[in-house]
Amino acid sequence: MKKLINQTDDILDEMLEGMVAAHPNEIKRLADTNVIVRSNAPIKGKVGLVSGGGSGHRPAHAGYVGHKLLDAAVCGEVFTSPTPDQVYEAIKAVDGGVGVLLIVKNYSGDVMNFDMAADMAKDEGIKVEQVIIRDDVAIANPEDRRGVAGTIFVHKIAGAAAESGKSLKDIAELAQKTADNVFSMGVSLSPSIVPASGKPGFELKEDEMEIGTGIHGEQGIERKTLKPADEIAEELVQNLLKHMDIKNSRIALMINGQGSTPLMELYIMNRKVSEILNEKQAEIKKTFVGEYMTSIEMAGCSVSILKLDDELEYFLH
Repeated sequence: MKKLINQTDDILDEMLEGMVAAHPNEIKRLADTNVIVRSNAPIKGKVGLVSGGGSGHRPAHAGYVGHKLLDAAVCGEVFTSPTPDQVYEAIKAVDGGVGVLLIVKNYSGDVMNFDMAADMAKDEGIKVEQVIIRDDVAIANPEDRRGVAGTIFVHKIAGAAAESGKSLKDIAELAQKTADNVFSMGVSLSPSIVPASGKPGFELKEDEMEIGTGIHGEQGIERKTLKPADEIAEELVQNLLKHMDIKNSRIALMINGQGSTPLMELYIMNRKVSEILNEKQAEIKKTFVGEYMTSIEMAGCSVSILKLDDELEYFLH
């Protein structure tokens, strides 16, 4: 295992210190917590937005704390849910008097701990709403689907709506509409290595790829012989289109790198994905290519498609 770290027990603490050192005017760290908040939080009269989860997904989620995005991110250890107490501290830190929205990826630990924190905050008189993200179509049962890169669309749209002054109820409904209309599917060419274990989460031969991997180093749903980029793009998109009708629709597209995929390769994927979507008579209004939600140093990418209406398109821009 080759990583630019010191002691594995210090990774989270030192990463957060480094983030604040890089952006001292934009973010701060709550004392004695693993919570990153906007430097001007709480903002009176503005709905606060909180997300988070295990670390190892940079820039998610702490990298999205800022103007028209999140007000706080709660950072667990690598691939480990943050505790209810940490989430509770984040809620209190960003409550501007009109409530807080929690944006939670659908993992049992995250859902349970954010639920507990929400109850604690409600007991203190803070209004709290939640939206659970389930965009990973690699999982057959919609209720069990994991929250992956499509979560970033929810951050962006809900964040812009909160900055505009919308109410907690309206923002929660908008976030839920975003979550209901975004679908993602990933492919991995190599595993990630959790520092605490020092071992890959799974093994792939040189000529193999894993279809349907998550963001915590999990194995996918199918292992196949490595194919050219165009064929991989076709397979991912066809899986997504089983769950959405995009003909004559406006969409937003994200080609998300999983941690160690060069932009060159992501743009090659975007070329083919865009071509397929145009052939399906979809109008791509906005495209995001880059690393938005990673899995440490995993190689590969995911494709996320968000179906837009006027409201979603407005706040996405």
